[in-house]
Amino acid sequence: MSNLPTLIADLALILICAGVMTLLFKRLKQPLVLGYVVAGFLASPHMSFTPSVMDTANIETWADIGVIFLLFALGLEFSFKKIVKVGGSAIIAACTIIFCMILLGIGVGTLFHWSRMDCIFLGGMIAMSSTTIIYKAFDDLGLRKKQFTGLVLSILILEDILAIVLMVMLSTMAVSNNFEGVEMLESIGKLIFFLILWFVVGIYLIPGLLKRYRKLMGEETLLIVSLALCFGMVVMASHAGFSAAFGAFIMGSILAETIEAESIDHLVKPVKDLFGAIFFVSVGMMVDPAMIGEYAIPIIAITFAVILGQAFFGTFGVLLSGKPLKTAMQCGFSLTQIGEFAFIIASLGVSLHVTSDFLYPIVVAVSVITTFLTPYMIRLAEPASTFVDAHLPDSWRKMLTRYSSSQTVLNHENIWKKLLFAMARITVVYSIVSVSVVVLSFRFVIPFFQTNLPPFWASLAGALFTILCISPFLRAIIVKKNHSVEFMALWNGNRANRAPLISTVILRIIVAVSFVVFIISGLFELSTGLMIGMAALVVVLMVWSRSLKKHSILIERKFIQNLRSRDVRAEYLGQKKPEYAGRLLTHDLHLADVEIPEESFWAGKTMMELNLGKKYGVHVVSILRGKRRFNIPGGSARLFPLDKLQVIGTDEQLAVFSEAMQKGAAIDSDVYEQSEMTLKQFIIDSDSVFLGKTIRESGIRDKFHCMIAGVEREDGTLMVPDVNIPFEAEDIVWVVGEKANVYQLINQKNEKVQVG
Repeated sequence: MSNLPTLIADLALILICAGVMTLLFKRLKQPLVLGYVVAGFLASPHMSFTPSVMDTANIETWADIGVIFLLFALGLEFSFKKIVKVGGSAIIAACTIIFCMILLGIGVGTLFHWSRMDCIFLGGMIAMSSTTIIYKAFDDLGLRKKQFTGLVLSILILEDILAIVLMVMLSTMAVSNNFEGVEMLESIGKLIFFLILWFVVGIYLIPGLLKRYRKLMGEETLLIVSLALCFGMVVMASHAGFSAAFGAFIMGSILAETIEAESIDHLVKPVKDLFGAIFFVSVGMMVDPAMIGEYAIPIIAITFAVILGQAFFGTFGVLLSGKPLKTAMQCGFSLTQIGEFAFIIASLGVSLHVTSDFLYPIVVAVSVITTFLTPYMIRLAEPASTFVDAHLPDSWRKMLTRYSSSQTVLNHENIWKKLLFAMARITVVYSIVSVSVVVLSFRFVIPFFQTNLPPFWASLAGALFTILCISPFLRAIIVKKNHSVEFMALWNGNRANRAPLISTVILRIIVAVSFVVFIISGLFELSTGLMIGMAALVVVLMVWSRSLKKHSILIERKFIQNLRSRDVRAEYLGQKKPEYAGRLLTHDLHLADVEIPEESFWAGKTMMELNLGKKYGVHVVSILRGKRRFNIPGGSARLFPLDKLQVIGTDEQLAVFSEAMQKGAAIDSDVYEQSEMTLKQFIIDSDSVFLGKTIRESGIRDKFHCMIAGVEREDGTLMVPDVNIPFEAEDIVWVVGEKANVYQLINQKNEKVQVG
């Protein structure tokens, strides 16, 4: 009998324990994450009365893969465009909560005289609420459609992205063991640089790649390609000095902007569930029961810190963003737990060997306790807000009311801010891309020229190649937004604006010239004045080049098209309202989706026959039929059952239109009676007008709207009717049709028939 590898035996034990705990916790209606942790607790070497995992090193490797899949799946559900849509309230609240909770965690750790790194990691662990647990609690309590839950979910989106940033910062601090401000700024700058670079390049290249080979990609191929991209980015992130989880998250967020995002998420989910289960089981395996008993007081203290801290700072952050007290307390009380990211940050500290052994089991214990208390804290929010509101001093209550109402009015957008922000965004993004191109050129391309060409010609070829590669981006830095609506409004609105506007152009020209000067100085030994003059001449040629302008526009257009491809597809399929729908609200118009009922009398009629615009004052802009869309349908366009109409009108017009459609869907009782079908038979005698005529010539279908089901001959055989065979005497004809039509056929005056 062959020996079973240890890894397989350990995997079998882990999955058996996880399967049993999954069923148990599903029955108890508790989060599966806790079930996995308990399963790891049972399979750990610390439990002497249960079978134990033999090779923990292999399990840790699998757990690392689990973290990669968890962050990759999180990235697929995340979109950088969501940050823009969550609004200022969520941004203010999330930043307030995370900053204050980190300080609270550091303070609690300091009270127990833990090491500085333990305190910092503890602060990071308790700063993030659990997205999975809150989602489940809202579903179980039936609160997903409440107004405050939307704000909570927006806060969680921001906490997820900030958790990734926090992991990178903690990794940097752990490796360098340096807490100086300069070091932290360098780390944050490096993070922002690579984040923007990878996102821009990824959005530019990957959607086009998937689109090009879409016909070759079945489910299996798409899964393999997606995982290849994921682990490729993991390797790149690792070489750049970041964690593997960061690379997985970035690739997931890039793929989230493609039209294949839903398919990839569906395919990756089973793999993510498997390795994610192994990760959470490994979390439980690291829990030592003896250590939990030894550190019972810190566990209780941290539990109270999480519950009270998240409730207080969450409420304070939402209040600070301008929301009412009741909404703020509902949000704060919903965030009183820690979960997945606490485990991931804890495992990061263990893998980097910078945190103490006791910290991991403490955090797991706190997570279990706070998870069980989450539904009760959510239920407690409303009575607690009522109690606080009743005992608040009147001056405080009036101040909060004034503050929340004033925040809803402070949304006036300044043209200067909009223009400067757009210019800064363009300059930063294109500068980062240009820097990466220059670095790659000096690292790979120029050395190739130097080994194959004489020194002068190698330097000249390298300079020309590098400058040509970055020229579309430098031109965009200089020219973009110089003829925008905001720029021209400021230029024509006040002469005092012209000097600042000219200065913005000059600053961007200096940025572009600096890039060219850097390339020339790195390859040639020239005087500073000569290099600046040459660089200025090159920049002028860039600005005046028509082909470069065309190339620059095509690059930006492709990027924007790839970035919007998922939204455009969603709009085409009617899953998302088009952009112009929001502008209609300023004119008291709305874009509504109305579905044609299956039994509607409107089905089968053309737009001209219905004349909806004249009757109801509405305008049909699109007809959605399955996966097809017909924009601006003409009068000959015909409606079918279950068609979805996108209609523009006022609230009153749309209400009348919907009511009319529902009335048209009703069917009177006489319609049912008139439509009743019957089967009758009659005999072809010698005087019948049908004698000798074929079925086609008789006109029974066209004239009487009846169908001949069969013809019975004298010998008793019933034959299938043939339209070209004439009727014979004594034929018994079986006809099917509506009652009125059948009796009209039978009771014709000009024919003698006998009814059977």
